[in-house]
Parts: sequence; structure tokens; C-alpha cells
Amino acid sequence: MIEHHVRVHPSADRLPREEQLAWKLAAVATGTGEPDADSAAMAVNRVIDNASVAVASLLRRPVAVARAQATAHRAAAPGASVFGSRTRVSPEWAAWANGTAVRELDFHDTYLAADYSHPGDNIPPLLAVAQHTGRTGADLLRATVAAYEIHVALVKGICLHEHRVDHVAHLGAATAGGLGALLRLPTETVYQAVQQAVHTTTATRQSRKGEISSWKAYAPAFAGKAAIEAVDRAMRGETSPSPLYEGEDGFLAWMLDGPESHYTVRLPEPGEPRRAILDTYTKEHSAEYQAQAVIDLARRLRERTGPLDEVRSIVLHTSHHTHHVIGSGANDPQKYDPAASRETLDHSLPYIFAVALEDGAWHHERSYAPERAARPRTVALWQKITTVEDPSWTRRYHDPDPDHRAFGGRAVITLADGSVIEDELAVADAHPAGSRPFDRPAYAGKFRALAEGVVAPAAQDAFLDAAAHLAHLSADDLGGLFPAVDTDAVAAYDAQLPKGLF
Repeated sequence: MIEHHVRVHPSADRLPREEQLAWKLAAVATGTGEPDADSAAMAVNRVIDNASVAVASLLRRPVAVARAQATAHRAAAPGASVFGSRTRVSPEWAAWANGTAVRELDFHDTYLAADYSHPGDNIPPLLAVAQHTGRTGADLLRATVAAYEIHVALVKGICLHEHRVDHVAHLGAATAGGLGALLRLPTETVYQAVQQAVHTTTATRQSRKGEISSWKAYAPAFAGKAAIEAVDRAMRGETSPSPLYEGEDGFLAWMLDGPESHYTVRLPEPGEPRRAILDTYTKEHSAEYQAQAVIDLARRLRERTGPLDEVRSIVLHTSHHTHHVIGSGANDPQKYDPAASRETLDHSLPYIFAVALEDGAWHHERSYAPERAARPRTVALWQKITTVEDPSWTRRYHDPDPDHRAFGGRAVITLADGSVIEDELAVADAHPAGSRPFDRPAYAGKFRALAEGVVAPAAQDAFLDAAAHLAHLSADDLGGLFPAVDTDAVAAYDAQLPKGLF
């Protein structure tokens, strides 16, 4: 790996483009060869994972709205597929609809380092453009691995959250790079597209603060759509704000650490295998990733606590990020509100721990049902749960060694008689370092569980077979990555929604 030091430069420096971060990201994309077996296998896992959560969300309102907007933009052949529809649409609109479907349940892959990310959000726009441009499954694999490489490098090197910039700014750059790899574009073209994508997808983090709205699902889909449009413009010869990252009125100077900004981004050397995708991990539970280990911890503690009405208090000792983003340290009263939105509840660690402790399980729908959140005994327990930052957990969260990095915490449960029950869990059971790391059968099992009642068993088999043979799929076969569903039932649901402009 090569360490690239990135800082602000005045315009008078005329920083050569080859020394700019956007160019170096583009070079990683255009220099990506065929992935090794491990990286390719993990990319297949993430295609399965995305489809799992997409089919489970088809009859949710934000997904239906995105689908309705997309299907209003039918494309001349070939176009791109949309989950839940037979209509082929323009690729940027397919990316919009499918990206929303993948993101809605907060249930696909994650990577946490200096910042947050869901690298699987790269796949919908890559798949849409692959279909539209007649690329093969092997092309899609190469593009996916390239996008993950860029995404992980940015998340490791540049923290957006501390400046309340939404993490999709890194996604825009990664998707533009992945599209460059997919289409085998010149580095110059990808460089322009990366800068346009970052420039147009930089937004505040309010989409994940307070009363969290459905925009949380749309935000990455918007970034994917914007990246496709940026690549289209760059292919037509259009240029972009440069240097996007290092300019004195650029991203670092005004969105991040200011004129004295200095970051280190580690990128692979020319010819070095792209294996960053192997550092990422998926979710067993439909909740913010920092809650995964806490759900597993609550399930483990359930048998030790006895009657929960005897609980006086529960304190979760955890990292800075967990405490301030999904814990009581966020100072969001909405995180304790039984009437809060699902998007808010899946970012409320006190709520999540309460329900997991009561039920000993977690479900992507039942655990968030309004009647479940309003259950009086749950509300009473929920109000007794707080989080605190523990410096030792913060250090573990940022540990450079993946074998020691941890995203969990320690629970201290004080009962009415003064007795204390304590336990801790460093990583989720499904994490690569956990007790039950996710493997291909686990991804397939997650798909079958979420597809039950939505995708017929034979269609489930057909999808899993297509995904397993992704490296050998022709351009015409990529449609097999969209599980067959009852599109009439989907259309009937969509017909009930209010109409918009399109």
C-alpha cells in the first residue's frame, strides 16, 4: 500500500492533477484487474445480501415511491431492471430505485473506521450501468471490487462525521470509480467523474439526526444516481471543480478540517490485489451496525436477568461513536420516543437493547412495529437504559489491527435489590471475528428467510444459482440477479400511493 498525504493547496500552487487525491482514486479504479478468488467470492456474497434486503422491502412506502419515480423513466432497450417491476428504465433511475430498496431496512453490509459506510450501496448503480451497457458478470465483479477498494480507503483515511458531513460523500467517489472500472474508462475521465460526484453528493448529516426520516434510505441511492450522471458528463468531455479535495475553496478546506487539513489515505500500489472488500462485514440484524453486538449481548443476558420489572438501571459502556450516534450521548429525545419513526428507532441503542432483552430475538419488521415500540413494559425498561463512552472501547473501535477492532460494549444491569449483572461482547456473532462468521450458506439463508412469501422457492433457487455463477454470466444473464416476485401485487401496492410529478 502507498500512503498518500492529502492537504489543502492554494490555487497559486497549480497542484498537478496526478498529485491530487481524485486522480489517485481514479488510478486505483482504472488499474483494477480481475479480482482474486476471495474478493470475487465476497462480492458475490454482497450481491446476494443486497437482493435479500431489497425483496424484503418491496412493499415499504419509500421503496415504492422510488420505484414509481424510476418506472416513469422507461428506457429504450436495453435499460436496467428494477426490483419488483418488469419495466426496464434508464440506469440512473434504476440505481435510484434499487439503491433505496437495498438501504431501506438498514440491513446490508458495513465498514467502520475513521468514518462510517455501507459499501454495498455501490452495487445498485454498478449493476444498472452493467445491464444498460451490455457488460458481463465478470465486469461487474471487477467494478464492485474496485468500488469497495476506494470506499474503504476513504473511510479509513478521512472522517466526515466529526464535521457532520454525511458519509455518502465517500460513496459518490467510490461509485464513480467503480463505474470507471466497469466501463474501462481512461483515468482522466474517471478523475473528472469522481470530483463531480463528490461535489454533488456532499450534504449534512441531519439525515441521521433527531427524528430520522425516509431520506436515510434515499441518500445513498441519490449518490449512486449522481455518480452515474457524473460519469455520463465526464464521458462527454465535461470537466469538474478541481482540485476537489485539496483546493483552497474545496472539500477539505471548507467541509472538513479547514485550511490546515491533513489526511493520509492508503491506496494499493499498481498491480497490488484489491482486497479491501474482505475487511467489510454484513449484518445479521436489521439495525445500525454498532447495535449488532449489543443485540447478541442482550440475547445472551436474557436468561440471567430474571424479571425485567426488577431492573433499576442499565448502562451500556461503549465507544465514542456508538454513544454519540445511536446512544444517549446523541442527546436526541427522539431516541426515547415510542412514537418515533422506524428510521429513528434503528438508531436508538436504548430501544434496541430493551427489545432484544425482552424478546431474545430481533426481527426486521416485528421489532419495529408501532405497537411493539409502545408496549408499556418495553417503554418502562427503555427509559432505564443509557450509554456512556468508555475510552477503552473507543480505542478498540479504532484499533488498526482487525483482529482487535471491536464495535460492541459492556452492559451493567443493576437490579432493584442492588445486585449487578455484567457482561460484554466485542463483536457481533456474525462478524468475521465473531462466534458465527457469515459464510456463503449464511448469506443464502438470510436471502431465503427474507424472501419467504415474496419469492417462490424455485425463483429463490434460480437467483442463488445466478449469483453463484456471477463471474460467468453474460450481459443477457444479469437479469437473473433480480429475483422474480409477484409484480402484480407490487403494482397494486404502488397504485395506492399519492402521485407526484413523474
